[in-house]
Amino acid sequence: MLQREYKKQILKRARRVVVKIGSQILSSSQGIEEGRIKELVRDLAALQDQGKELVVVSSGAVAAGMTRLGVRHRPKTVPQKQALAAVGQIKLMAIYEKHFSRFDKSVAQVLLTHEDLADRQRYLNAKHTLQTLLESSIVPVVNENDTVAVEEIKFGDNDHLSALVATLLEADLLVILSDVDGIFDRDPREHEEARLIPLIEDIKRSRETLSGESRSLYGTGGISSKIAAAEKAAAAGIPTLIANGLHSGILPKLFDAKEEMGTLVLPEENRLASRKHWIAYNLKPSGEIVVDQGAYEALVQKGKSLLPSGLREVRGSFGVGECVRCLDPHGREFARGLVNYGAQELNQIKGLHTSKIEKVLGYKAYDEIIHRDDLVVL
Repeated sequence: MLQREYKKQILKRARRVVVKIGSQILSSSQGIEEGRIKELVRDLAALQDQGKELVVVSSGAVAAGMTRLGVRHRPKTVPQKQALAAVGQIKLMAIYEKHFSRFDKSVAQVLLTHEDLADRQRYLNAKHTLQTLLESSIVPVVNENDTVAVEEIKFGDNDHLSALVATLLEADLLVILSDVDGIFDRDPREHEEARLIPLIEDIKRSRETLSGESRSLYGTGGISSKIAAAEKAAAAGIPTLIANGLHSGILPKLFDAKEEMGTLVLPEENRLASRKHWIAYNLKPSGEIVVDQGAYEALVQKGKSLLPSGLREVRGSFGVGECVRCLDPHGREFARGLVNYGAQELNQIKGLHTSKIEKVLGYKAYDEIIHRDDLVVL
């Protein structure tokens, strides 16, 4: 009942929506399942007719490539997967274009790598392009650029990508469709008494309380990535609905305030500013720094900048302006930030008073190692 109350409020103001469709929905061991895409497109078109601005984050390029080339077994090597993705992305978009055109809707292909959203200028370029498409009532179909993506520039999964796209566009709602009914208090495949959690009000607290109890949260099946995606969205003030996309007519049910479906994850009240969310979730840390207890308390409790005097240890090799993990004296990550000095320089000035920076380095670019405007407490 409580989910319906929150859902009614959220749907009332949900104009811009990101819908992530997992590979489990669009494909089988035989390749792409066009019939499922056809049904989902019908329901997406109906939502757009209701005034929604829609962005689809779609998996399925490799499966579509398998179908196109008659490959029966999913490839194991990266080059084989990338080759199939190159062939399959064309077929996948052709299927989307074919079925959206039945409702007089236009679609656009947007392929991204993590590097595109980690670079601030490219991040803003992607944002402006997607916004222009939405203003023209065109449905962007977003996918990771698997053909060129290697480990260093991969998102990891499209759940992560969907959360970043939702944040990029300041969406009102993120919908993640997978082959599970939602988040359970334990693994439903192993426990018959497993209970679906219809509403998660505090995603961070839920992760802590369920981490030791629920394999559905952190185990196999991809649920952990969906929870992580919902947490990223929540930090940006965006609610998330996680539901089973294999159920016929799932989208109309999710967008019916009277229906209780899946798991609704509520957003945080104190949302991160756009730039700080970008630092926390779009950048891949290049190293780590360990601070002392005094610096830890100043950063977390008082919102201060990090000064050299509070730095104890530097780990890794990184340059000026790169993102680093900030660890407390016990080695636990508590923040991320952009450094004003490289690793080599930090090793020379760690533990020193700000007034001694210039004497040691021969110059002083900044008083702070990380300015509070470039620091995100996690």
